[in-house]
Formats: sequence, structure tokens, C-alpha cells
Amino acid sequence: MADTQVTREVIEMITGGWRAQALYAAVRFKLPDHVAAGRTASRELAEETGADPEGIRRLMRLMIAMGVFEGDESGGYRSTRLSEALITGPGSLSEMCLLYGEEFYAAWAHSHEAVATAGSGFEIAFGEPLYEYLGDHDGTARRFQATMNAASMFFDRVPEVFDFTGGREIVDVGGGGGELLASILRATPDASGVLLEREHMIPRAKEHLAAAVGLDRVRLVGGDMFAGVPAGGNVYLLSRVLAGWDDDLVVQVFANCRRGMAGSSSRLLVLDRFVDDDDPTLLPALWDLHLLMTTGGRHRTLDEISLLLDRAGLVVERVAPLPMDAHALVAAPILPAAPVAGR
Repeated sequence: MADTQVTREVIEMITGGWRAQALYAAVRFKLPDHVAAGRTASRELAEETGADPEGIRRLMRLMIAMGVFEGDESGGYRSTRLSEALITGPGSLSEMCLLYGEEFYAAWAHSHEAVATAGSGFEIAFGEPLYEYLGDHDGTARRFQATMNAASMFFDRVPEVFDFTGGREIVDVGGGGGELLASILRATPDASGVLLEREHMIPRAKEHLAAAVGLDRVRLVGGDMFAGVPAGGNVYLLSRVLAGWDDDLVVQVFANCRRGMAGSSSRLLVLDRFVDDDDPTLLPALWDLHLLMTTGGRHRTLDEISLLLDRAGLVVERVAPLPMDAHALVAAPILPAAPVAGR
């Protein structure tokens, strides 16, 4: 028979989904917004949300136990750092909470089938791959992009682990809405940038970069990273864009970056999470399985990435840690061997 501590640990694991869905409900009702606005009793919160006061009272009890709010029913509820991070607005984690509580929760409901087939739980749940679904559902697509932005808390730390100074041209391959490139350019006034993305993302990236750093420092290019990348860059960036693709396509992207490099001093930065089969840690292992549930993709080990880089003519120079178990892998071009004298 399991001892009490083991039983408690197992129960905490199997009820994790309950906590996630309770938090989703709180965010769906915008309780962080309402408490921050001074509505501190269940009755007031129920009036704002259209929910039953008894249901809100019981939900708030759990939110307090989880540390999302402080206080109590008699003295009033108060915000915490957690609830403040979930208030609606730029940089909020609220959209992530909603996406994970709805579409992604439905994908995880098919975890058994996804693991059994190494296929996408999302596709089982919704009948089409994630990115096709996003193309047909604008609201979910906006939520997905907001989630990606909110999960990019390591972007401001990238200039601390790599020196972008010296008038370098930085090419962000698959750069999304330009958040990473903007962070680097703000920290490096003498650098310029190029953002490569699919055509439908260019208007959004243009708007963000124009406001963040000015379009005089940035060139935007619509295109396909598998077909080619802008040439002449001193630094190429690949941030969280490799997980959904097979090895041969990843090598193709690496090779395109290698061909585009301005010279032997150019570098490729791969910003991502890497899994470790020998000594796994929780967040990378969770995100890896989440990729299986949502896109059918996966995170790779450092050894796997190193082998793919080698096939493309690149070698790992160093790896630097970033927040939230992410890493910056710096790769250098493999130079041709010098001719032997007399031959």
C-alpha cells in the first residue's frame, strides 16, 4: 500500500487538470480584472460576470488556496502578483490561459491516442492540423499569437548572452511579429535587422517594428525559410521555429542560413528548449509532449541538433542558458580545411 506522502503526490498530479481548468474559468470570467477594479465580494463579482454568487464564492476559495488571490469572503478579495499577470492587456498571460483551457485542453484529452500513434491530439480533436485550424479561425489565431508573445519572456535576455554590437545585420528567420528582433535592436543601437516571415505576418510585424525601433533599421521580407533566406547577414536567428518539422527540413533551413552568411565570422543562434533523455527536467519535457499534442512536433536533444547542424556545415560553438529552461545555441560555419603545403 502506498504511504500517505506518495498518495498525496499522486493526487496532486492527477488533479493538476482541475487546477488548470479552475484558473481558466477565473480568467474566462475576468476575475483578475474585476478584483483589480475593486470588486472584492462574491456578490459583486457575480453581478459583473453573470454567474451564480455561490459558484463564484467556491471558485474564489480555490483561487485563494492556489495563491492566485488573497483575502476572504468576509474581508474582501485582493489581487496578487499571479492575478495581476492575468489582467487583460498587452503582455498578459490571460490569452494563454484561455487557449490552454479551451483548444489545447481538448487536444490533451486525446493524449492516449496521440502517444499511441505519435500523432497530434489536436488533429484528433478538431479534424485538422493546428495551423490549418488557425487559418480558419481568426479569434483562435489572435489568441495563439498573443500566447506566443506572452511566452517570450526570455527575449530581453538574448543580448546578454550574445554580442550583437559592431554594426551587424541580424536576420530573424521566421521572426513572427518581430518581438525578438525589436528586443535585440533596442539593446543594440548600431545593429540593423531583417525579418523573414510568411506574407500574411508581414503587416503585423511591420506595425510592431515601426513602433518599437523604426522601419529605418529594419527590412521586412515575405518568404519561405525552406526555400531560402536573405543573404549577407552577420547573425541569423531561429527562435522556436524548428519543433514542428522533420530532420531533413530542419537541415534545409540550417543550410540556407549557412549559405546566406556574410563570412566566417557570421553566426547562427538557435533559441529553443532542448530535452535531455539522461537527466530530464520538467518544463522541457512538458513542452515536448505538448508539441506532440498540438502539432505532432517535438523538441530535440542538443546532440540531435548538433548532428543536424553538422549536416548543414555548421558546428556548435557554445550554449548559453536563458529563462524558463530555454537556451541560446551559437553555431559557427565549418570552414574548409587549409591545403597542405607542397600539395
